Amino acid sequence: MAGTVIGEGLTVEGDITGEEEIVIHGNLRGRLTSSDAVTVSGTAIVGADITGASLSVAGQVTGDVTASERVDIQAGGKLVGDIKAARFTIADGASFKGNVDMEL
Repeated sequence: MAGTVIGEGLTVEGDITGEEEIVIHGNLRGRLTSSDAVTVSGTAIVGADITGASLSVAGQVTGDVTASERVDIQAGGKLVGDIKAARFTIADGASFKGNVDMEL
């Protein structure tokens, strides 16, 4: 189970910093930093720069992403922004617009 969950129907504006897994089902605008995994569910809309160990996107993300391990865009997921990660996957049916830097 996730350490922190932003529930569906909830909107958070501002900077979030944590050391545990973060799962987003609602809306986030600002900046998100975690030393653990970040998951953007299919119901989430995120307008934020994200830094974490890994990022899984099934919803919508607009912002730059830095992940020490990996970024995965799932089928139906959409990411608009630049990615800096050791590994990057994009599933069939996903959408991505931006640049990828895999030199960490």
